[in-house]
Amino acid sequence: MQEFVWPIRVYYEDTDSGGVVYHSQYVNFMERARTEWLRALGVEQSTLRQQQGLLFAVHSMQINYRRPAVFNDLLQVISRLQKRSGASIVFEQSIYRGEELLCDALVRVASLNAETFRPKPIPNFILTELHSDC
Repeated sequence: MQEFVWPIRVYYEDTDSGGVVYHSQYVNFMERARTEWLRALGVEQSTLRQQQGLLFAVHSMQINYRRPAVFNDLLQVISRLQKRSGASIVFEQSIYRGEELLCDALVRVASLNAETFRPKPIPNFILTELHSDC
């Protein structure tokens, strides 16, 4: 299975006073990685909204926190496509520091009509790009 790897450096703003990454920052790191994967495939979310009337929103997430990241760590966010359907995509995402797994999640992202926020089929060109990358 093809994967997309995105490096993230932990900045002071990502941490508490003890230098440990806030739990919510892992969600932000995963969001950035998914966005950069789409961008690497030539898909800009702002263009999707303007030209297709489509946006992506996280529908659900199952997340496991295993080890803490700390200030100045260099992390790798690894994203894999687990499942896709007409109006949703499920990603497997893991965050590593070197070989050490820090956090992993299953993230279901819904494709929505930008005006009504109702499900909208994912355009074929996106599914084709994701499929060809897998």
